[in-house]
Amino acid sequence: MSQHSVVLLLGSNLGNAKLNIDQALFFLQEEIGEIKQKSEHLSSSAVEFESCNIFCNIALRIFTDLSPFKLLQKLKQYEKKMGRQIDSADLGKYSDRIIDIDIVLFDNLTFKSKKLTIPHDKNLNERDFSKKLIAQLVDN
Repeated sequence: MSQHSVVLLLGSNLGNAKLNIDQALFFLQEEIGEIKQKSEHLSSSAVEFESCNIFCNIALRIFTDLSPFKLLQKLKQYEKKMGRQIDSADLGKYSDRIIDIDIVLFDNLTFKSKKLTIPHDKNLNERDFSKKLIAQLVDN
């Protein structure tokens, strides 16, 4: 099977946010593919909505044999398993979350549908915290 290079951005601002991220990293390594690179953990305020909860964020590069839609499906299932009840895309606005895992890049793919847009333009070009984390991943 072909291995795809994928950049993911993870965030959490409910409960023990760093522990939530670390648990997600374990899931990704066990169920999705090999984590090749990780950025530092970065704390940030909520973006595009008001919250008194601070986010813990991390970016990573992972290699997987999953297709973009199969990957998205598995990520959404994991978010739900962790306790995330409402997806921002379904709600139409952002809110606090126990875990959020965004597909930022998938190989050199450019794709847009109702449920998935690759590359994830906001994380690549608009959000300072995500640009900083993604920049830490060197292209190997």
